[in-house]
Amino acid sequence: TSNSKLSFMFLLYYIHLILLTLVSHFNCVNYTFDTPGLSSGFNRLCPCCRYVLLFLMLIYKYTCLKYSFSSLSAVKFDDCMGNEAVVFQSSDSRFSVRTDGSIFAQEEGASLDKPVQFRVTARGPSSHVWETVLLLLLLLPCLSNVLCIYGGTISKEAFHEPPPVIVFPGSGRNSSTGLRRQKRDWVIPPINVAENSRGPFPQMLVSIRSDQDQDISIRYSITGVGADQPPNEVFSIDPVLGKMFVTKPLDREHRSSYHLRAHAVDMNGNQVENPIDLYIFVIDMNDNRPEFKNQVYNGSVDEGSKPGTYVMHLSAFDADDNTTANGMVRYRILSQTPHSPIPNMFTINSETGDIVTVAPGLDREKVSQYTIIVQATDMEGNLNFGLSNTATAIITVTDINDNPPMLTSRTFSGEVPENRVDVVVANLTVIDADQPHSPNWNAIYRIISGDPTGHFTIRTDPVTNDGMVTVVKPVDFEMNRAFMLTVVVSNQAHLASGIQSSLQSTAGVTISVQDVNEPPYFPTNPKHIRFEEGVPAGTTLETFSASDPDRLQMQQIIRYSKLNDPANWLSINRTNGQIVTTAVLDRESSYVKNNIYEATFLATDNGSPAASGTGTLQIYLIDINDNPPALIPRESQICERMNRNVNGVNITAADADTDPNAGPFVFELPIFPTSIRRNWTISRISGNYARLGLQNQRYLEPGVYEVPITVSDSGNPPLSNRSVIKVKVCPCDRNGDCTTLGAVAAAGLGTGAIISILICIIILLSMVLLFVVWIKRREKERQTKQLLIDPEDDVRDNILKYDEEGGGEEDQDYDLSQLQQPDSLEHIISKPPGVRRVDERPIIPESQYPIRPVVPHPGDIGDFIHEGLRAADNDPTAPPYDSLLVFDYEGSGSTAGSVSSLNSSSTGDQDYDYLNDWGPRFKKLADMYGGGDDD
Repeated sequence: TSNSKLSFMFLLYYIHLILLTLVSHFNCVNYTFDTPGLSSGFNRLCPCCRYVLLFLMLIYKYTCLKYSFSSLSAVKFDDCMGNEAVVFQSSDSRFSVRTDGSIFAQEEGASLDKPVQFRVTARGPSSHVWETVLLLLLLLPCLSNVLCIYGGTISKEAFHEPPPVIVFPGSGRNSSTGLRRQKRDWVIPPINVAENSRGPFPQMLVSIRSDQDQDISIRYSITGVGADQPPNEVFSIDPVLGKMFVTKPLDREHRSSYHLRAHAVDMNGNQVENPIDLYIFVIDMNDNRPEFKNQVYNGSVDEGSKPGTYVMHLSAFDADDNTTANGMVRYRILSQTPHSPIPNMFTINSETGDIVTVAPGLDREKVSQYTIIVQATDMEGNLNFGLSNTATAIITVTDINDNPPMLTSRTFSGEVPENRVDVVVANLTVIDADQPHSPNWNAIYRIISGDPTGHFTIRTDPVTNDGMVTVVKPVDFEMNRAFMLTVVVSNQAHLASGIQSSLQSTAGVTISVQDVNEPPYFPTNPKHIRFEEGVPAGTTLETFSASDPDRLQMQQIIRYSKLNDPANWLSINRTNGQIVTTAVLDRESSYVKNNIYEATFLATDNGSPAASGTGTLQIYLIDINDNPPALIPRESQICERMNRNVNGVNITAADADTDPNAGPFVFELPIFPTSIRRNWTISRISGNYARLGLQNQRYLEPGVYEVPITVSDSGNPPLSNRSVIKVKVCPCDRNGDCTTLGAVAAAGLGTGAIISILICIIILLSMVLLFVVWIKRREKERQTKQLLIDPEDDVRDNILKYDEEGGGEEDQDYDLSQLQQPDSLEHIISKPPGVRRVDERPIIPESQYPIRPVVPHPGDIGDFIHEGLRAADNDPTAPPYDSLLVFDYEGSGSTAGSVSSLNSSSTGDQDYDYLNDWGPRFKKLADMYGGGDDD
């Protein structure tokens, strides 16, 4: 009974499953039931129940095969342009492909008793065509499970997905199940491998096999970057089984994809299949944090900016794939320092990294700088899974002119001495909250009233921004005792829009003028007067008086004095300023320039302190005829015979006076002596020029002639001057030029005298030449004549030079043996008696002098000199030696003989009278030895 009940329960369960399967397959949904224990339950059914169940399955099978399915599968296609206007077309009329890629079977004739293969074509709008081969296989989970159950076993592999198998395209063989692989030539889908995999390695990726592996032995291999090209051995393949492995973790940031080719060859290396392309893509993992280019970013924004004002941009780079969430970075602000006026003055665009203002109230005078900490997070900003990094943004609030300058007081005061310029008389102070030393802070002061004549200006102190009221035009106490100025101050830059000028930008400045003792001044300075030259001494010219500008002070006394009088022609009265001449005024004096004589006088008051002023008196001297003319030139020359081209000497005159007391001039020859007018004539050329020539005679003896000429000017009365011009008359060439011989003749010498002078010159030159020849011949004879004595012994005419410095004994080729005592004196002793010198050098060991170091220290030089001096003082062998001086040698061949025979006693056999002929120097010697018997 228990078995019957259990069989009935299983029967109801299977009927339920069959009904669900039918319903599911009517809707073309692959339904599978993989329930453990069904195999044992099916075996427990009674034989009748088993047949009923099998009959129902056959009905299901027939229904699944013969029923027109609404949708079989779908073709996934992407033309990278959104698949717009792409049309699919099937090569099998039993099946159609819709625009979304769904594959549908037609109403009739669509049977999947066996695999169906057909071609699908995709046509794009730009005439592009793509094709692929589609293989439809019928999967009957219900039937297969029944068979699996009927077989009594359920394999473990039914619950695990096996690794993909890549089959080389080619002709298929019939399988045991009756299915046959068809030729496939579509692109092998890419293989995806996650980066940073932990293994274990090697890790299997795919299995590659050929349809011919059942007939022949096949060897598999892969080539490409990552296999047999660097980086090598990233991928490997089992040559027998065709299983491809990855041997180590991959890094997408280093290499994101690999392109390999799979090969299948037989044992002889012959290609069995065409190579197929394998594309391996490294799947990105979130293993890189966003990185900012800089750790600190600097930006600025004007104070008073409105919300939404752009401030700056920050960007971070993530090495991960930016098409996935791993590389999608989002930004946010972590903190703001300071929090004034609110903690959130800025915001950042989470995607672009642009920082903008979100609240008003930026005031540089309160907060001049903000520090913002910005965080960048990948995984689209997911704080739970994303990686983050931070950077600092320093935002400087830039100044605008939103604070007008304000004077610290409404009134200012100062004082200025009169007649002073370039002095600061008042200092205006101002405050401005804007950025110091910027156009928004720099103050500009203007005087808008109270100074119509422009006595003052206001300069801005570049350091303190204060206004310095400065006098640029002297003020006069007698004219203005005080000034009331109105001053306005503004900035160099215009005020920002909406900011009104403050009332404190205007102030009044009171400037008092101090009275000082001003110097006297001459009302007319310089003063011009006109006088004729030649005014006698003591003549009063002018009263040159000065005035005192200090009208408000007590009456002051002015005293006058002379400051500058170049010719010392004038004097001034000390009390009233009357000017009197002290000498005759001469217009022709060198102190007069352009007919004007200038003198300077000084006027001094008795104020406290005393002040003085200067005045200049200019005297224009009117010319009088007080200078006679002078003849020009004073010397000239003329040809002895008149020439048509050159027929006289042009003469003129110079007069120190001016018109009308100068030219035109009158030139006249005197009446006496009569020879003047008989030989010479004067003809007028112009008012100031005349020509002096010979009278109508054809020849005048060469020589120098003095011709007196009287010159008169045009003054009233005229003045005359008799001058003498020296005219040289000489022979001339055809051009009228005086020849050299003629010039000599004109000097006053005759032809005979000239010839005599030339002869004397020739004789003198001949004598000089003969003397030079005689001197040279005499010198030659002296060189060839034998010397009477040995030159080494003859010291009479030897020239001894002791000032030859040279380059030292080491640099000169000196024969030092001549300065030393010879070892042998035989050549001296053997000589005839006479005067000689014998130096006896001690024959003892010489002292050792110190050796000077090669590079002496400055302190060692003094020690070296003292040691050398000490050694020289104690060296008996150093010259001069002890010498025996003999003076009886006069040299060989001396006419004086030797004096060695003289003695105090007279032998009477020698005559000394010849000493009287030797001159006065030997008179005493002659008296001593030539006295005869009286001595």
